[in-house]
Amino acid sequence: MKTETLGDKKLNFLVVSKWGDSLDVAYTLKNEGHNVLMFIQDKASREIGYGFVKKTNQWEKHTSWADVIVFDYTGFGSQSDALRKEGKIVFGGSEYTDRLELDRNFGQMELKKLGIKILPSQEFESFGSAIAYIEQNPDAYVIKPCGETQELKQLLFVGTDDNGADVIRILKAYEKSWGSTFGTFQLQRKVKGVEIAVSAFFNGTKFITPINISFEHKKLFPNELGVSTGEMGTSMFWAEHSVLFEKTLKKFEDILATQNFRGHIDINSIVNHNGIYPLEFTSRFGYPQVHIQMDGILNPFSQVLYQTALGTNFQLQTRKGFQIGAYIVVPPFPYNDPKSFRLYSKDSVVIFKKPITSGVHPINVKKVNDHWLVTGNQGIVTLITGNGTTMKEAQKNMYNRISNTLVNNSYYRNDIGNRWTEDSDKLRSWGYL
Repeated sequence: MKTETLGDKKLNFLVVSKWGDSLDVAYTLKNEGHNVLMFIQDKASREIGYGFVKKTNQWEKHTSWADVIVFDYTGFGSQSDALRKEGKIVFGGSEYTDRLELDRNFGQMELKKLGIKILPSQEFESFGSAIAYIEQNPDAYVIKPCGETQELKQLLFVGTDDNGADVIRILKAYEKSWGSTFGTFQLQRKVKGVEIAVSAFFNGTKFITPINISFEHKKLFPNELGVSTGEMGTSMFWAEHSVLFEKTLKKFEDILATQNFRGHIDINSIVNHNGIYPLEFTSRFGYPQVHIQMDGILNPFSQVLYQTALGTNFQLQTRKGFQIGAYIVVPPFPYNDPKSFRLYSKDSVVIFKKPITSGVHPINVKKVNDHWLVTGNQGIVTLITGNGTTMKEAQKNMYNRISNTLVNNSYYRNDIGNRWTEDSDKLRSWGYL
């Protein structure tokens, strides 16, 4: 497999997005000198990106124009597979990798086939059968919605009662409020440990190194309190070798090659002194993972996407030390309430006290007369990042940039990265660092 770089080549990138989360990716490609056209599937989010990049409401009409097509979310796997068969250069998922993420039971069974230890779990289509299962098998459980419902992060519930009594109460409440529209969900046995993710780019044949190790902060409030939001911030570093990678993601190299997957994939796990327990796949860009990764990758990001999608072999050049990022959000995040969003947040101005240089990533915004205005409907305004040779240095760098940013009614977590000292001590003692 040859190595190919872009050099001065100007390419046409078509970015196909589900919610507009990849605006920062599209804007970076544009700033690196390429032509960019962006599509957003969710109609309520289609204002995102105006003033930053050119937009289209019909991406299919532009596939012949595009040199590279980038899909930013699961659900586009069949289109990715079809376009690759037509000879198009595509960065994104496949039907197989979509299923790894969206069908939790399938993902766990694929892990088991490869000899990877998994937590006991059971899939259910009714609340009554799940409640009966807990009563017959009392333990601490986690409720994990499957399919499209898993996008509603507030529905994920981590039980604390050793007999599952709290999970039963939540299931009864879901049954009253959701009825039969909830869809399939999974009960997974809860274990204690350090939550850690390992991810890498895959070029159709092999993983590109170094790989990325990250730590998500999912709850709304500091100290992991409040509702699960999907994510409020992440810390990370890059590694050429990793026990976690070798024992989990690396084992998928052959099967991903047979699927001609060319994109980014992540496995999130709980680890403790007994072993590694994979929880779920993210077989696409992770958010805010990809935005923080771009700050840690020294190659032009357009080159990373192009070479990965083309299937060439290359080496990522990455920063030493740590990268970290925190979302700045506005009401009603993390809830979906269009009326509250219009009342408190729509078209709020993002103010930077000093000129932007780096570490500020547009998320749910548009640009009007060179001002960033909040738009979309999710309430995630921007991601602020920082780098450092130590975690404390990266944190200081990030929070200095946050203090330079003003958004009315905004909030963010002020403890992203604080777990590193305790988590790293545990990981070292268990042999994972």
